[in-house]
Amino acid sequence: MKRHIKSWALVLSGGGARGLAHVGVLNALEEAGFPKPSLVVGTSMGAIVGGLYACGMTPRELVRFVLEDFNIADYMDSFTFRINGPVGKVFQTAQMLASLATSTGLDSGHKALDLFRKLTGGKSFDETAIPFRCNAVDLLGGQEVVFKTGSVARAMRASMSFPVFFEPFTENGMCLVDGGLFDNMPTAIASNEGYRHIMAVNVNNFYPVEAKDLKNGPQIIYRSIESVLNALRDCKASPAELVIDVTGDATPFSFFRKKEFVELGERVVRGNLETIEAFFKPRFGVFRKPLVAGIEKGD
Repeated sequence: MKRHIKSWALVLSGGGARGLAHVGVLNALEEAGFPKPSLVVGTSMGAIVGGLYACGMTPRELVRFVLEDFNIADYMDSFTFRINGPVGKVFQTAQMLASLATSTGLDSGHKALDLFRKLTGGKSFDETAIPFRCNAVDLLGGQEVVFKTGSVARAMRASMSFPVFFEPFTENGMCLVDGGLFDNMPTAIASNEGYRHIMAVNVNNFYPVEAKDLKNGPQIIYRSIESVLNALRDCKASPAELVIDVTGDATPFSFFRKKEFVELGERVVRGNLETIEAFFKPRFGVFRKPLVAGIEKGD
């Protein structure tokens, strides 16, 4: 179907492995014939998916890469991520203690950066097929940094630097960590770029967990940060006209469920076409109440 629509921005949240659902959302939006965004904004995993899409990877190419080629262990420094079972857990625990005692993160992020350079074709922000923005946090100044110039791959690497798990990324005298710590749904970036027609995709949920889910230091740290972000979430007013909620019961570490995440993203879009269609209809007058499209937990 052919549609005429004014400029609009797509904003993709962070969420670890859950962010792979963004790939399914992009694929289903394209299959339905909706127009491409005029700006893509992302943070953390949203910055990775959004950056690759903005650099020219089609949704189908993203789906194929995630389902056929992507294995998280291939892009981590340590062999312990490849070992399953009790032995692997022993080595993993020992590595965590040793790594954190001698470095600023469990993983350097070097392999991830190499992958980003390859998939983006080494593009800079002024070479992307769709304008792109992502964020990170500078630990030195305690401020959000919004990337709009330079290497897209390096900006993606900075945006995904979740503390403890990845070493902070150094750039232009800054010590950069995950942008989601400042704003995990950076609709404000799109708004500051002059966009009022904004679609946001949220892959985060916050449910109670069991004690068995908090067995090591990194899990405790992640849950602590997640709890703080959840408490602050309502303090940030979202200017998005449409929020697509793609949430379930998965953890941010569940990369083995990648096919499930992609399919969930597709299913949410296909199940909410009428609501999404309304986003693309002409709007007149005052700003209307935000639309919300989503799926119930467990569906």
